[in-house]
Amino acid sequence: MAAANPQMKSPRTLPALAGAMALGLALLAPTFASAQTWPAKPVRVLVGFPPGQATDVIARDVARKLGESTGQNFFVENRPGAAGIIGSEMAKKADPDGYTLLMSSSGPLSVNPGLYAKLPYDPLKDFAPVSMAAIVPLFLVANPAFAPNTVKELIAYAKARPGQINYASGGSGVTNHLVMEMFKADAGVFVLHIPYRGGPPAVTDLIAGQVSLMFETGPGVIPHVRAGKLKALAVGSRNRSQALPTLPTVAESGLPGFEGVAWVALVAPTGTPRAVIDRLNAEMVKIAAMPDIRERYAGLGADATASTPEQLGTFTASEIEKWRKVIQRSGAKVD
Repeated sequence: MAAANPQMKSPRTLPALAGAMALGLALLAPTFASAQTWPAKPVRVLVGFPPGQATDVIARDVARKLGESTGQNFFVENRPGAAGIIGSEMAKKADPDGYTLLMSSSGPLSVNPGLYAKLPYDPLKDFAPVSMAAIVPLFLVANPAFAPNTVKELIAYAKARPGQINYASGGSGVTNHLVMEMFKADAGVFVLHIPYRGGPPAVTDLIAGQVSLMFETGPGVIPHVRAGKLKALAVGSRNRSQALPTLPTVAESGLPGFEGVAWVALVAPTGTPRAVIDRLNAEMVKIAAMPDIRERYAGLGADATASTPEQLGTFTASEIEKWRKVIQRSGAKVD
């Protein structure tokens, strides 16, 4: 009698095996179905910053375009505070079903890991990258009554008055806080940090003269510069901005190599079906190429852009290391 083949299943085990396979497919079916029919209901886009801040402005544009292309409602929900930590933690805890997304930025995703000893989320483990949305240069702006009009004048002015000048930020740990700390380290000056709960209230006090200067994204300050309510000293990007082409960069104003830009990206809770991620990514690529979006962002000093999920993941990891080094070099701390 031939020896039994250990690879073969006995007739009595085949029904059990078939039943187990059927159960497994049944458990997976909702995932496949949700991915194929997504979005079947309104989608929430969390933003960890207040209305009017660059991430919020971009999130609302993206939500509107996603709504137009999918025929479903995408609505922005602002959860500001703690340098984007509150909104990020909410997104992490949300069901990974494609109906909660997070429009985030360089602060929560790349600066916070090097600045906070404990974070309630891990940017690389708790979020599935979808796509980059925009690169947002930071502009160095001041109250019109502030004496210096150039970066060189500012450095000389600050060196003659150590600790007597203050600057605003959208909160401890956000990108414009770290960019100013990088500026201080490169220029060898000390100016006092005044953190706010988001960029808009900081800009309001800057216009009122309660603070002297700040780095802020174009959407938050360019309209005020054009209206004469603020004056721009320089832009932190490597190249000049199309929005204010006569404005010099910080690098060409006396600090060679200086580059301070923010970025905005769309992510989802880890575990979100890959089919949903891929659908969102395809839509983000389309949005970034739309002439009206490109023109609108250019007017605000930003560049519409997109990426693959993998590119965004790799970029985020590299940015975490970059800002960790900046934090260590500048000695920046959470106030």
